[in-house]
Amino acid sequence: MADGETFYTWQKGIPPLRQALARYYARHFGKTFAEEEFIVTGSGMHAIQLAIDAIAGGGDEVIYLSPAWPNFAAAAGVAGAVPVPVTLDRSGNGWSCDVDKIASAITPRTKLLFINTPSNPTGWTADRETLKAILDLARANGLWIIADEIYSLFHYGHGRAPSFLDIATAEDRILFVNSFSKNWAMTGWRVGWIKTHPALQQVFENLIQYSTSGVAQFMQRGAVAALDEGDGFIAEQVERARAARDLVCGILGETGKARFTVPQGAFYLFFRVDGLTDSRKAAFDIVDNANVGLAPGTAFGPGGEGFLRLCFHRRLDQLEEAAHRLARWLKTV
Repeated sequence: MADGETFYTWQKGIPPLRQALARYYARHFGKTFAEEEFIVTGSGMHAIQLAIDAIAGGGDEVIYLSPAWPNFAAAAGVAGAVPVPVTLDRSGNGWSCDVDKIASAITPRTKLLFINTPSNPTGWTADRETLKAILDLARANGLWIIADEIYSLFHYGHGRAPSFLDIATAEDRILFVNSFSKNWAMTGWRVGWIKTHPALQQVFENLIQYSTSGVAQFMQRGAVAALDEGDGFIAEQVERARAARDLVCGILGETGKARFTVPQGAFYLFFRVDGLTDSRKAAFDIVDNANVGLAPGTAFGPGGEGFLRLCFHRRLDQLEEAAHRLARWLKTV
């Protein structure tokens, strides 16, 4: 702001930020990327809304995996599209995606697949084989994919989570939406981006012109610093989240009441409670009697009934206290 960068700006984002995004992707994916591939948006949510607007309209169907962050289905509705949930499968081995179920949901009106991996709220993380099967399905049916890989670095295997970028070609119709909110804890900055497709670059510039006219330059400068100087911070956050995951899983697991799969990615524990049928009522009861805030599984659509979501990306002392309070509540059920 002191430099006077308070006026109209590039609708697709300032060049230094798009160049920093290209460097960030090169570091994490081992490939060369050009600044022209990136469009800066006014948040990850804005990126999702623009991606839907660019592809789908009134009456078009968009398929997504459920349980899911509810904002995607809502954004599809805002665009006039019809969100079509396909539920993840759950077994003793955890959550999984049956690609045949996605194929069965495709109709002549289907325009895109929305794939969030690692998943909010389940922690499900697609392996390379599943991603390839989904991509092959999209290719065969002429569908776009919106890939929400915002939690890709919050992965508790070896390195980042598998990505469509590992298997896609430049011609594949995939839009990658992302945000500075999670990796860099910049939730209030409202800056995100789309790694776009050449066919839609001008479309996105137009959509930004007709919505926000661009992100404030001084916020974009902060995003540049985060990209270029924040890898160490991200690594620390991921290790803290890993320790937090293990802590809360240990405490709740000892109760014998909570049923869950240890999440592979993201920073949420999605769990069931023996004998619990109304998760919304339970969430209110937990707030009132344990002073711990959880999200009811019903908020995440089909497949979420009977579950509760706990965000464990907190200070360990706070999380330990919350987990013990929750464990005491579980023993009363």
